Order: sequence, then structure tokens, then C-alpha cells
Amino acid sequence: MSITPSKLNYYMMFKVPAAYFCGVRTKSISDVSCIVSVKHRWINQNPFKSMFWAVQGMAAEFTTGALMADKIKNSGKRFSMLIVSNKAVFSKKATGRITFSCNEGLNINEAILKAIRTGEGETVWVKAEGKDEAGDTVSTFHFEWSLKLKS
Repeated sequence: MSITPSKLNYYMMFKVPAAYFCGVRTKSISDVSCIVSVKHRWINQNPFKSMFWAVQGMAAEFTTGALMADKIKNSGKRFSMLIVSNKAVFSKKATGRITFSCNEGLNINEAILKAIRTGEGETVWVKAEGKDEAGDTVSTFHFEWSLKLKS
């Protein structure tokens, strides 16, 4: 069974309710990318009339994690995955609809294949970029994912 945006949103409702109630939704997922969006609303605002940084982080993390989970599922192997580090840059107030995209499917594939080939744990840095409706970048997140093949 393939991973679809509706399945990811259903999963989020029960497993990541804070993101779901803040409005984080998966829009698309493919072999190379995942797109997640969230709209600035009362429930996810900060005192400065923009989207709280942690809500942006949830959306950014979900776009990278969903792509990672899809790649792991397609590998036919069982992995544990965990974020071990992250960095973020905020370049503009996040208002309106913010769309996060991760286009790192090929890098994730390489890390998974290397972990399968060597049997060792791997880490991979994955980027998610958030843009507003005008196409301006509001935030960029980098997550270091750890992958370990389960026995």
C-alpha cells in the first residue's frame, strides 16, 4: 500500500495532533519530493502577528519525515529513524499560507541504500524550505536524520 497525502493527514490527526490542530497538511508526495502547507491562523500565531516558529518547524519536519518514511517503506526493509540535529533560518514573517517543500528524495535514497549495504547506521541532512503565497522564502530548515537498519 502506497503512502498518500490523505493517509499522511489521517496519520497526523492521531499521531501528531498538535501539528494537525495547527493546520499542517500534506499536499503531495512523490519519489523525489514532499509538499506540506499550513495557513497562519489564530491557533498557530505568535504575539507578533505571524506564524509561531514551532508550527513552521512541525510542517518542515513532517515534509522531510514523510519523504523519509516513504523511501523506507519502498526499500522493503525495517528502519528506525530519528532526528538528531536541526538548524533553522527565518528570513521573513510567516503570514498567509506557507508551503514547505523537501526535494531530497535522491539523497535519502542514497543514505538508505548505504545503510542496507553496510549494515551500519547512517545520517543524512535534509532541507525543507517554506515559502509564502508570493513565493518568498520565509524559513529554511535543515534536519539531520539518523537511520538504522532494524534486525
